[in-house]
Amino acid sequence: MVPSLQASPPQNKPKLLDEVRDVIRRKHFSIRTEQTYVDWVRRFILFHNKRHPREMAETEITAFLTHLARDGRVAASTQNQALSALLFLYKEVLKQDIGWLQGVERAKRPSRLPVVLTRDEVHKIFAHMHGTYRLMAGLLYGSGLRLMECVRLRVKDVDFGYLCITVCEGKGAKDRRTMLPVNLAKPLERHLQKVKAQHEEDLEAGFGSVFLPDAIARKNPAAAKHWIWQYVFPSSRLCTDPRSSVAVKQRHHINETVLQDVGSRVWQRLSAGRDRSQKSSRGKALDLAVCISFFSIVY
Repeated sequence: MVPSLQASPPQNKPKLLDEVRDVIRRKHFSIRTEQTYVDWVRRFILFHNKRHPREMAETEITAFLTHLARDGRVAASTQNQALSALLFLYKEVLKQDIGWLQGVERAKRPSRLPVVLTRDEVHKIFAHMHGTYRLMAGLLYGSGLRLMECVRLRVKDVDFGYLCITVCEGKGAKDRRTMLPVNLAKPLERHLQKVKAQHEEDLEAGFGSVFLPDAIARKNPAAAKHWIWQYVFPSSRLCTDPRSSVAVKQRHHINETVLQDVGSRVWQRLSAGRDRSQKSSRGKALDLAVCISFFSIVY
């Protein structure tokens, strides 16, 4: 008898959220964008009683976005973030047209005046900050860095000879150069000496690697342990990359919320009836304590 050929079992189709993650990673979006988009897609599905997005279109998206503005009372930026996530889902993942979304009730964007600190208040803020946090705040102030640009700085990005800093893949995925304040050059050099000593200890312990951009990681994976690729402001603990299939402990950059919390506590001690809820465009980089006036003061 000729043995019958059995059809191979069909491979399990990836779940929708896994598809979203896969497309985001192929487009080299940041892990923060990945987490945000996945969360909005999940909330959209739960809002419509776990219906699959393929079964929904413009009407359901409009209902969800209107609910955020009307019932959730979210900020305009939050509603725009949800819209971006859903547009990405339908256009890039599902390849499905959803129309113009003309019936969405948009959240109103309030018009506020920025709070500007006096020179004396700025001096007091710096007087209450010490060590690494003062150095980071000084770079935000003197170099015009955004918060994430500051925490993501690598050793290779700092040029002490020309007193400049190269911001790689800043806002809009663009590179730019900015000045390194003269009064921060020596403190930053001393800081990097401590960071290098820590890096050498990590190498001796069998660690010492750092997350690399995709292209560099493929072409030269050994660069992960090179000094020039280390973060200027590393974390105090080792961690694993949530996107990596290999659980390798690395030293990532410092969490930006740490500096935000320090700035907030300093401002709470120094503020006297000033409105801390208002933020300027660059104010998103740090809490009001450190950044609103830094980019508004004329000196």
